Amino acid sequence: MESTENLLSELRRGTDEILLESELAERLAMGRPLRIKAGFDPTASDLHLGHTVLINKLRQFQERGHEVYFLIGDFTGMIGDPTGKNVTRKPLTLEEVAANAETYREQVFRILDPDSTRVVFNSEWMNRFSAADLIQLASRQTVARMLEREDFHNRYRNNQSIAIHEFLYPLIQGYDSVVLKADVELGGTDQKFNLLVGRQLQHAYGQTPQVVMTVPILEGLDGVQKMSKSLGNYIGIQESPDDMFGKIMSISDELMWRYFELLSFRPLEEVKRLRRSVEEGANPRDVKFELAEELITRFHDAAAARAARESFIARFRRHAMPDEIPEKEVRAEGEGVPLPTLLRLAGLVESSSEGGRAIAQGAVRIDGERVADRTLVFPAGTTHVFQVGRRRFAKVTVV
Repeated sequence: MESTENLLSELRRGTDEILLESELAERLAMGRPLRIKAGFDPTASDLHLGHTVLINKLRQFQERGHEVYFLIGDFTGMIGDPTGKNVTRKPLTLEEVAANAETYREQVFRILDPDSTRVVFNSEWMNRFSAADLIQLASRQTVARMLEREDFHNRYRNNQSIAIHEFLYPLIQGYDSVVLKADVELGGTDQKFNLLVGRQLQHAYGQTPQVVMTVPILEGLDGVQKMSKSLGNYIGIQESPDDMFGKIMSISDELMWRYFELLSFRPLEEVKRLRRSVEEGANPRDVKFELAEELITRFHDAAAARAARESFIARFRRHAMPDEIPEKEVRAEGEGVPLPTLLRLAGLVESSSEGGRAIAQGAVRIDGERVADRTLVFPAGTTHVFQVGRRRFAKVTVV
């Protein structure tokens, strides 16, 4: 039987904070299955790799016999999570929420064991709530406490509106923990306030407060902003193997290690060995191959992962790059460097207008892939190989 300390060591991996770790250790030592809760609002139709950071943690608990409650916030989804927003979100319709919720149910079982997962919807209990019930719930929180939340505080300070229904969101998320009698709730670092409301409400309802575990927000392909479908910097778990492989290969060498830490199931010691091998001269591209194959195998299968790798190598060879590529740095201003400007600063074209024409003519490739969007902007911290025509190459880092 696995010791509590060994399990805690595994659970710490890729975790930002555990509140309180001593409480988690006590519950694990009891030897009974714990109720592990995580909520997802079905605000979009697809899950991406950013979502799986948390789902992977659920899987760790599940593999050790604990009960996973995958909560789909179909009721809270109609409110709209105000976390990190500087304006009131437009609520989704019941039909939009229902359609997205169904796709979540299908996709999550690419990671979790369906026989050991309870999928629950918070409309099951919230639709039975009366106005009196809601007033009673609201009485357990103060406006002052709500305004401690950074996003609410900033909006109030800047004279930006906060709708009353937005205050209900963390209350209802917290009440979900009361209904489920959760032992542990997981969420992103941006959800910390909501998760702590769950602890507070459980105490108010006479329950033992849940342990809160927060996981980091995964950066998207740009390496700067969080992975998001709306930002176009995401890798969807339902994408084709070829698309997934190409996107993973496009991330910077430094971001690759972040993905290994948060997405890979490899032991940490193995990841450290891979990192040492690159520091000692191994090609980071080959290590990135291993990451891409692991992730594609998880969401498709091993044969699809091998085929995607072979397809990528074949495309790479058709547009073979020279062994020696000059390395350049360009400085970002504002949100980043527009592609035509970057090509000029890297010395690949004489002017930004020439760069724009080269893009329109299909003569520009990034990491071996042809690009046609001249509006692309590259933020600080990104590194790619840019090619114009057949013979002009530069490996450019935006600083």
